[in-house]
Amino acid sequence: MNCKHFGSCGSCGLYEIGYQKQLKQKETMVSELLAPFYRGKLEVFDSPSDHYRARAEFRIWHEDDVCHYAMGNIEKKGAINIEECPKVIEPIEKRMWKLLEKINASTEILKYRLFAVEFLATTTDECLITMLYHKKLDDTWSTEAKHLEEELDCKIMGRSRKQKVILSDEFVTEKLDIDSKTFTYVQYESGFTQPNPTVNVKMIEWAVKQAKTVGHGDFLESYCGLGNFTLPLSHYFDKVLATEISKRSIQAALENCALNGVENITFARLASEEMTEALNGVREFSRLKDIDLKSYNFSTVLVDPPRAGLDAGTIELISNIENIIYISCNPETLARDLETLAQTHTVIEAAMYDQFPHTTHVESGVFLRKK
Repeated sequence: MNCKHFGSCGSCGLYEIGYQKQLKQKETMVSELLAPFYRGKLEVFDSPSDHYRARAEFRIWHEDDVCHYAMGNIEKKGAINIEECPKVIEPIEKRMWKLLEKINASTEILKYRLFAVEFLATTTDECLITMLYHKKLDDTWSTEAKHLEEELDCKIMGRSRKQKVILSDEFVTEKLDIDSKTFTYVQYESGFTQPNPTVNVKMIEWAVKQAKTVGHGDFLESYCGLGNFTLPLSHYFDKVLATEISKRSIQAALENCALNGVENITFARLASEEMTEALNGVREFSRLKDIDLKSYNFSTVLVDPPRAGLDAGTIELISNIENIIYISCNPETLARDLETLAQTHTVIEAAMYDQFPHTTHVESGVFLRKK
């Protein structure tokens, strides 16, 4: 990927070396962190080097009554105006500049006190644009924005303090081909989604490969989100219990089960720590009153925690489960957690996923089996 803003925009910090060298550096870093626990070959999943990101947010900078997209600068001191962003997928790229042109050609209704624009798009060319304001939005704004929806062939929402204006929908619908099956995912504007669709499919298929080696028992998942991993992996287990703290993500997960005709998953709105307390019988939760936790016989667990990694209670809980699939957005906390998990389990497979090219960020995964 080439970008005229390399070296000034803070979004991409790795730009002086080619993509394959970047990938090799990340592979070396992850391999060294996992070396105390795994001596096998690290499986490396690369990304397209451009047009890979399906979620993006841009500030709006006002200069002489003209709006510009802006990003934080590389020195983390202020922002720079941008004229291109080749990392976003094409459904975003083909609309974002037309949107800016329309905003600048419009009356003050669309541009006044607009401070940011968010994009959420799919590989099937759906695009949801959220316009963020420091003002209350009225019917005049809705009328203008509705015209934009039609001209850009997209969905538009408006947000301001304590206000959300939905003109058509607040979600997009993604279709992903995973392990010879097509899965449909509703993705809401305010919910978490994996930002790189191409690498996301590779991550899920890697997890599916591990699940196939088990092929029995029940499946437990923590941090399940909208069912990104849950739905494809559910085909290889008898029953599934998946937990997530976000109400919106649980709502999306239930919709996605219905869209895909999956009937063996039960979703529970629990934080990871609450899941541990519930399964250990430490606390009872009214949210679980219709779920018989004792009926599950978990053979496999998947965890996909935030950058801080797993809490001690969750590590203790999953240490009693035969198979563990651990997806990590921070290889350093993964290595830290493996210091404990390696006492009860052996790392069978390990992988690296480059969700964020041209940055130092990298995701990884390990499959562990009880000793």
